[in-house]
Amino acid sequence: MRKEVRISGFGGQGVILAGVVLGRAAAVYEGYNAVQTQSYGPEARGGASRSDVIVSDEEIMYPYVRRPHYLVTMSQEAYDRYAPQVREDGLIVYDSTLVEPNEEHDVEHVGVPATRIAEEQLGLRIVANMVILGALRELTDLVSEEALKRAVRDAVPPGTEEVNVRAVEQGARGVRE
Repeated sequence: MRKEVRISGFGGQGVILAGVVLGRAAAVYEGYNAVQTQSYGPEARGGASRSDVIVSDEEIMYPYVRRPHYLVTMSQEAYDRYAPQVREDGLIVYDSTLVEPNEEHDVEHVGVPATRIAEEQLGLRIVANMVILGALRELTDLVSEEALKRAVRDAVPPGTEEVNVRAVEQGARGVRE
């Protein structure tokens, strides 16, 4: 099993943190091999940002995502740029608060209003990254719910652990309902 994941958006959305959390959940708590790389624009906020994660039960010889199985996108610019690269049997999970999908991409799409959920249900827009990560986990079973929550608690700033875990739960609930 080798799965390639690209998490994308713009600076300030926590895209890099989401990739770190996913990689940690896979490697530390699930026992998989995982590698995480990142790319972001020179702007502190608002520039293009992406975090790539490869999860495998075998050694990872090449640490870069070529054609993602799963694309998580939190901005229209990121969707437009990366959706054409998703594998034919892939999945695009997008923040339906901010992204309007293009039907010409013939892969499965699941919209999750991550930013709206973060604002309305949790009172913090900044946890939308964990909402959409919870949705990805629910849709793919790439890692267990417990592994993801443990990785969240390890990686987020002290004092924000519980709101981030609730965000993961809300994202999972959002795709189940």
